[in-house]
Amino acid sequence: MTVEQPQRVIRRRPKNRRAQIAATSAAAFGSLGYHGVSMEDIAARLGISSAALYRHYPSKYALFREELLRLGQLTMDSAVPPDESEGFTPRERLNRVLDKLIAETITNRTTVALVRWEQRYLDDTDRQTLEDQFTSALSTLRRLIKDVRPELDGHDRAVRAVTLLSVISSVGDHHATLPVKSLTALLHSACDCIIAAELPPPGTAADVPRAVEIPQSFKHELLLKKAVELFHERGYPNVSVEDIAAAAELSAASAVYRYYRSKSDLLAAAFRRAADRVSGAIGPAVSSSSSPAEALTKLVDLYVAGSFAERELTFVYYAEFGHVSPEERTMLRNVQRLIVAEWVRLLVAVRPELSEGEARILVQAAFGLVVDLGRVFGDDPICPQERVIRLMEVTLFGAVPSFASH
Repeated sequence: MTVEQPQRVIRRRPKNRRAQIAATSAAAFGSLGYHGVSMEDIAARLGISSAALYRHYPSKYALFREELLRLGQLTMDSAVPPDESEGFTPRERLNRVLDKLIAETITNRTTVALVRWEQRYLDDTDRQTLEDQFTSALSTLRRLIKDVRPELDGHDRAVRAVTLLSVISSVGDHHATLPVKSLTALLHSACDCIIAAELPPPGTAADVPRAVEIPQSFKHELLLKKAVELFHERGYPNVSVEDIAAAAELSAASAVYRYYRSKSDLLAAAFRRAADRVSGAIGPAVSSSSSPAEALTKLVDLYVAGSFAERELTFVYYAEFGHVSPEERTMLRNVQRLIVAEWVRLLVAVRPELSEGEARILVQAAFGLVVDLGRVFGDDPICPQERVIRLMEVTLFGAVPSFASH
């Protein structure tokens, strides 16, 4: 009697394994950030061994780099008008580009925020490549805007180009959802308003708020300020308590613990301050206003002023949110929801044609453009507070309220 041998099952690697790895790692980075993901995590998501993963990519960095440079290339390519648009009007060419940028951003929504908040973890060469890609995209947008509005100067076009990319990519910063068709129309409409807006003339360096000097005796305040500056410059994972102590001119890291229990506690304290500043403005603005439009205009003024005064904190709030403790994160998210809900309530009262979902998208876009304009232009006088305020207003209102005189 012969015993049949069980047939050997030959497992073949999927032909698209490398693409699967790239997509899976991109999703992981998008949800957890570069430092929140390991090669083991990615392998587990794929159901393969770490050794198998390393056969395709030598490191986590290689995967991270590939995704960011892919997004940069995609943005650069999307900004170029299609060949068939040669006979179109300038407005039609710009519309085609905006639709392409919006479509690609929605498709890659889970990872687009990486370019804004995590690009500093690229090495110098790769970061320069990414910057070159976005410089090319912005240059193309500036030319298209010039064709539509030839009376605008180069600085004006540059500010609008950055704002357009910011508003479009803002969908990567939150989870508010709309049907794709509705989301596309809403973002395109906001872009149209930005292109059409009349902006105040550029200010001067004197318009930039002066930094407040913190007395050395207020060590807890000084520690908070220096910690935020370091988190902004290097990224939270790359800053130690020893670094913060040295920046605050303390003799040893142990001195920090007299004021804060940990580095995470410092970050949470900074975030609570930012959240309190924005939430605390709502009640007084509403009670002192005769209409929702007036209240929302006051809140825009206060939001921009606060962001200019604490530019590093505004950036860190977006970029490092995942590094606070789960308990703090839950508390801060609840405050965020309340803030956005109040802004949405006011905006829907001003523009009843908007659904709450549409208003929420616009509020998030308005918040994001303040951060992006600060990130790109810093204290450059071509983008002072008054211009940021106007751009935030037209993103929200679609036009500037008649009583708003800035």
